[in-house]
Amino acid sequence: MRSLLVAFTAFTAALAAPVEEKRATGPSAVVKNGTVIGSSLGNVESFKGIPFALPPTGSLRLKPPQSITASYPSGTFAATGVPKACPQFFSQVDSTDIPADVLGEVLMSPLLQVATDTGEDCLTLNVQRPAGTTASSKLPVVFWIFGGGFEVGSTQMYDGTPLVAESAALGHGVIYVAVNYRVGGFGWLAGKELQADGSTNLGLKDQRKGLEWVAENIAAFGGDPDRVTIWGESAGAISVYDQMIVNSGDNTYNGKPLFRGAIMNSGSVVPAVDVANPKAQAVYDTVVNAAGCSSSSDTLACLRGLSYEDFMRAANSVPGLFSYQSVSLAYLPRPDPADGFFPVSPEIALQNGNYAKVPLISGDQEDEGPLFSLVQSNITTSQQLLDYVASAYPDTPRSQVAAVVATYPDDITAGSPFRTGIFNNIYPQYKRLAAILGDGVFNLRRRQLLYAVSSTVPSWSYLDSHLYGTAVLGTFHGSDLLSIFFGVGGVTTQKTYLDYYTSFINYLDPNALGSATPLINWPQYNTTKPTLLNLQAVGNNLLPDTYRSASFQVFQQNYGAYRT
Repeated sequence: MRSLLVAFTAFTAALAAPVEEKRATGPSAVVKNGTVIGSSLGNVESFKGIPFALPPTGSLRLKPPQSITASYPSGTFAATGVPKACPQFFSQVDSTDIPADVLGEVLMSPLLQVATDTGEDCLTLNVQRPAGTTASSKLPVVFWIFGGGFEVGSTQMYDGTPLVAESAALGHGVIYVAVNYRVGGFGWLAGKELQADGSTNLGLKDQRKGLEWVAENIAAFGGDPDRVTIWGESAGAISVYDQMIVNSGDNTYNGKPLFRGAIMNSGSVVPAVDVANPKAQAVYDTVVNAAGCSSSSDTLACLRGLSYEDFMRAANSVPGLFSYQSVSLAYLPRPDPADGFFPVSPEIALQNGNYAKVPLISGDQEDEGPLFSLVQSNITTSQQLLDYVASAYPDTPRSQVAAVVATYPDDITAGSPFRTGIFNNIYPQYKRLAAILGDGVFNLRRRQLLYAVSSTVPSWSYLDSHLYGTAVLGTFHGSDLLSIFFGVGGVTTQKTYLDYYTSFINYLDPNALGSATPLINWPQYNTTKPTLLNLQAVGNNLLPDTYRSASFQVFQQNYGAYRT
């Protein structure tokens, strides 16, 4: 889950950028399907829009991704220009709110989807590498999974040039791979019909197929398939954790691990009810009804037979990330007990130790919640707040929800944006709700992950405060991306992320570059003295990971509750 502001900023940048002409010359790599031709700009070589699976269209809509076995028709593939994005769920349509409904219709219209180069034939990935890299270079690889609340996002939005260029400048080059996966109803529709068809959690399966492509082909680009780190933000970070628990933690393919490290920016463990739960089934039924398929004897076949526009309109008929429902998402990874791929709720896999035992970095923005509590201005009392939070967790006893809500005082000086006293409370329960949402989805879930894994695998954690003082939002969800990919934010923030991550991708230790970078030593996480790297606008420091300990204890005591 990440900022709509970030999404539109990135899309605007992508649309404004000049489109590269396809050409027959440029850097190349020979993969199993033929020769891929890329382009060069400065000291970075790029190969964009490489297909890694068959188009999930027609009878393959709402089906797991299928490998491409055929060779490129001409023997070559021009991997230049702007890759197509998967269909985007910008805003709900068919709502009872006329202004919102109009906005939703505009945002999902074929005109805008075409303008942003969007469509179902979107299962591609990008590869970027330092100039001069050859097939014998064996550079470490980072595999980027974008965020967007499982509803929006694409590889269009995240050019890896800043990381690739910085890694090369440090003398520790990195190859950057970004994967497209299906979002919204195209990738995350659940329900008993899809369960029976073996077609749940398609977005996760797309990501997995992309990782398998890397294992088979990245050596041709000069990458080392034995040194892959998976990295994501928000829904992408949640996906990174989920990839760690896929197949009960077995991350191997053809006998070798698909990845050896993991980085999670703002996202980790998100407990969820399963694919056939009434909450998940209600989403499927809503989509079927909106599609006009309710009377069909095979509603899933009916959905597959719809035109692209009609299915997109139906899939987007449920509440979105920035609706009143907020982080109680319609679309997200849900356990499917009938499918060994993702069989249990993520916190259960963690509790049972069924995760890939790889070194990891997991961190958050200080104010994850405000972005998701902007629109609930009718919540003015503690009772209304409790009612709202309880509605997000249909299978959790109200007493347990009340227990965690009670740990957040009805005091605006304690809410988020944190450390801002009486300021920024745009409605009576705004800062309090922001604190609850931010912790329940991000900050304290991260701590829960680290408490479980840090004794088993080397782990590091951070809290980013570089936008402290920003009105209403603070250091908001997604603001790290503005720094990492666009250089927007604090004086040292971009370099902090890029240098620590370059070190981790190379050596599975963010401190390994030593004197090559002026960053402070980042202590490994442990539960005896849990310590965070605290990013500031100018310089960084260390911070104990003990904030809101009473709330954390309630989460720990009610393990397995609060499933959305």
